[in-house]
Parts: sequence; C-alpha cells; structure tokens
Amino acid sequence: MGWIKFLGTAGSRFVVFKQLRASGGIWLNYGGKNILVDPGPGCLVRCVESKPKLDPMTLDYIFLSHRHLDHCADINTMIEAMTEGGFSPRGVLFAPLDALEGEDRVIFRYLRGYLNGVEVISGGSFELDGIVVDAIPLVHHGVQTFGFRFSSSGEQTLSFIMDTRFFSSIPERFKADIMVLSVTLHRKREDIDHLSLDDAFNIISLAKPKLAILTHFGRGMLLKKPWLIAEELSKSTGLNVKAASDGMKVDF
Repeated sequence: MGWIKFLGTAGSRFVVFKQLRASGGIWLNYGGKNILVDPGPGCLVRCVESKPKLDPMTLDYIFLSHRHLDHCADINTMIEAMTEGGFSPRGVLFAPLDALEGEDRVIFRYLRGYLNGVEVISGGSFELDGIVVDAIPLVHHGVQTFGFRFSSSGEQTLSFIMDTRFFSSIPERFKADIMVLSVTLHRKREDIDHLSLDDAFNIISLAKPKLAILTHFGRGMLLKKPWLIAEELSKSTGLNVKAASDGMKVDF
C-alpha cells in the first residue's frame, strides 16, 4: 500500500506565479519509502499545512525532473528541512546533470554534504531498496528533463510524465497501473514543449492505465475546469481518469 499527495497542481508560469494553484510538487509514499518529486515554490509551506502534516525529516529521496523554477524553487529549502540543517544527514537526491553543474545549477554545493548521496539522472533503470526506478528522457525547452516509472514487488506500478513535448514512445515507456500526466495545455501549441489535452487522450487510450491522474495545469486547462475535462476523458476512453487538486491524496 502507498499513496500520492499533490502539494500543488500548477503548471504554466502564469498559474504558478499568480498562485492560481499551489506549486509544491508531489509527495509519494511507495514501497515503504517517502519520495518528494519536484519541490516547486511553496513546497515546505504545503508540507507544514498538510493535514496531517508531512514531516520533511521522514523523506528518503528527492527526485528532480528538471531545473525550471516551478519544479525546483524549494529544493534547497527541502534539503535543509529534511536534514535539520545538516545536523541529521539523510536521504539521497536524484537530479539531472545541468541542475547540479554549470552556471545555472540550482542546488547549492554546501547542501550536498548534508545528504547521504547525490546521484546524476542520465536515463535508464536503477534500484532503490527494492524499488526499480526507470528514468525516462523527455523533450522540454532545452533543459535535461526526465519522467519516472516506479515498480516494486507487490506494489502497483506508477509513472510520472513530467513536462514534455509528445512523442510516440511515451505511452509504452510510461505504461503503468497508475499514470500521473502533466497536462499544461488545453490546446496543442507546436512552439511549446508541454502536453496538451489531445496528447493526454492519446497517451491514456494507448497505455490503458487502471487510473490516470491529470495535473500541472495551465490557465487554459483551469478555465475549462480540470474535473470536467477528466470526466469527459473517462467517458471517451472508458478508463478511470481524475483531475488532481491541491492537497489531494490518492491511496493505492
């Protein structure tokens, strides 16, 4: 048994920085481990305000899909919080190389020693305490970006499709019992590397998950009401599709 807690469902910069939806990322309890994915602006506040509270000191891993601010703004804060400012070293960070090195690195060097490890995501599969993680490269606005698929004996498979342009192998590579899709655009735009509603329909129809959860909404998606969009997708695909809301918890 495990669960997903949505600490925010904001997608586009407009939605994030107007805080039309929260932007704290996703907390995942899977295989007995606590995993934080993409701690964006306000992540720590959302953890503290969660009911019940989410204690950063119980985190085992932090995963960063890419270095855009709506995904990483609170990552240094969360490293400090999970390690008590370095007095209680714990946890492992997984991040793309360009988030760790170069002029635009987003993770402070002094914090890295607070962790039990820092690992570069470069694609492929690896194992964490009985959890198999597939790090799958995505296509997004000139930064190294990855989605994730988690599997473990006795657990339902779970995948996260983060910010990306659609490409044909997404449905097969991310196929899982539960799929979380970042659907930012209501209508497809060729100049923007984000999934649209049509892309989501294609992915869900081909992958056929037991449950698909839409999140990371842009302004167009919010105007059309994500919960109504999810209802329509459920009818058109014949599958279980839900729209995430801020603070929503999904048990599995």
